[in-house]
Amino acid sequence: PDLSGYEKYGLGNVKYNISRIHVTAVEFPSASIFLMPGTGIKLVIENASLTIDMNWNIRTWMFKDNGRSTVYISKVFVTAILSTPLDNTGHTSISLTSCRTTSGDIDIKLHGKS
Repeated sequence: PDLSGYEKYGLGNVKYNISRIHVTAVEFPSASIFLMPGTGIKLVIENASLTIDMNWNIRTWMFKDNGRSTVYISKVFVTAILSTPLDNTGHTSISLTSCRTTSGDIDIKLHGKS
């Protein structure tokens, strides 16, 4: 979905809109799954990265600008624990018990008129 809103900075408001958000690349160079007896499944993703392209525009009382942007997020680490209990009918269900995510670097390139 698009993102839009207002932020107050100094003497005025900044109106922004981010649209046409597309994830263009995802890399999982190291992903592991571990069975945890009596608990479920542990998923570990290390050093992942993703690239996101989007349109943006901003407007203040003094100026306005718009353009394209590319966001590159790297050194992403995810650890998730999934429980796998049986439901009333004896089928396995899956639910997220815990999740921890960190990212190391974010590189943002803005391409606009100004």
